[in-house]
Amino acid sequence: MDFELSREQKEIQKAVREFVKGEFKKEIIEELVENHDYPKAIWKKAAELGFIGIHYPEKYSGMGLGCLENIIVAEELARGDSTVGTCLLIADFASEIILHHGSDEQKSKWLPKVAEGECLSCGAFTEPDHGSDITTVNTTAIKDGNDWLINGTKMFITNSGPLAGFYCVLCLTDPDAAPSYRGLSLILVEADNPGVSTQDVGKKMGITISYTAEVIFKDVRVPLDNLIGKANKGFYQLLEFFDESRILVAAQALGTAQGAFDRALDYIKQREQFGKKIAQFQVNQHKIADMATKIECARMITYKAAWNFDQGRIDPKLTSMAKMYAARTAVEVADEAIQLMGGYGYMQEYEVERFYRDAKITEIYEGTKEIQKNTIAGAILGKMK
Repeated sequence: MDFELSREQKEIQKAVREFVKGEFKKEIIEELVENHDYPKAIWKKAAELGFIGIHYPEKYSGMGLGCLENIIVAEELARGDSTVGTCLLIADFASEIILHHGSDEQKSKWLPKVAEGECLSCGAFTEPDHGSDITTVNTTAIKDGNDWLINGTKMFITNSGPLAGFYCVLCLTDPDAAPSYRGLSLILVEADNPGVSTQDVGKKMGITISYTAEVIFKDVRVPLDNLIGKANKGFYQLLEFFDESRILVAAQALGTAQGAFDRALDYIKQREQFGKKIAQFQVNQHKIADMATKIECARMITYKAAWNFDQGRIDPKLTSMAKMYAARTAVEVADEAIQLMGGYGYMQEYEVERFYRDAKITEIYEGTKEIQKNTIAGAILGKMK
């Protein structure tokens, strides 16, 4: 086994770090957070440098790289700033569904727009009454002539806002299917399609400048050709997507943990108390040791999950382990970072309180930590009578 990044991967990592150093200016980020503004200029620059859609083929404006390279970018972005970094690393959210299952026309039309920073992509899966239960969907898509007629509501939809380009919408297309998830399909709906409307969900605990909205589809018509892949295979396509997206969330959590750790480490090396640097106190040294160990373990399992995916192996147990552990690490490390910094850690000026708030979402979206445990246990135990 080779635990060393390749030369190309190290160059990508270095390039993102330089981008973060040059573009993630504290005063700019503070203004964005204060005004709840999306970081459009930084997003555009990231797209110009090829950091969005790096795992797309070159013909779709990507670099033809893999999941591992994509999560290396994501980790560094979140490490640089958990709020702005998250906006950038999820800018292409759910586009992998088009990449892996879409038609040539769908790929050619939409993937370059996402990679080049012309629009954001959205996955419209979660519904108000179902949450983590994606087997039950109330949004319907009925064939009507040469169109799909779509009606329903989706909740907590990432990237849904003025920059959204399209939605990958999970719809019920066969109401007679048993079990019901065998009647689900994914359909591409343009964000500016008549009948599509959004309502911002309001102020959030964390990732406050990313777009999150309720999306309503009322008598929305799209061509039958907007079906993504095969009819009534949407549930299975979505499970495959989650096995990739959960690695991305793990990388987001990993970067958030590392960013909080970096800031706390810098602080305790400078802060003096009782006549010496607080980094000299054994209790703080033990905290740093625990935090660093958790981060390294999270990195190993996240990188392994990404590498495994690039080998063509779909392993829900491993991707769920990576997301669950990295997310828990982000929450625990950010919490300990605040503790190390004391009252200063509680102040917005020192950033770690924002990292703490941003960390929590990684235990919730793309499947809660409880859902991840269900997946892991199911893979270990198999079907139980």
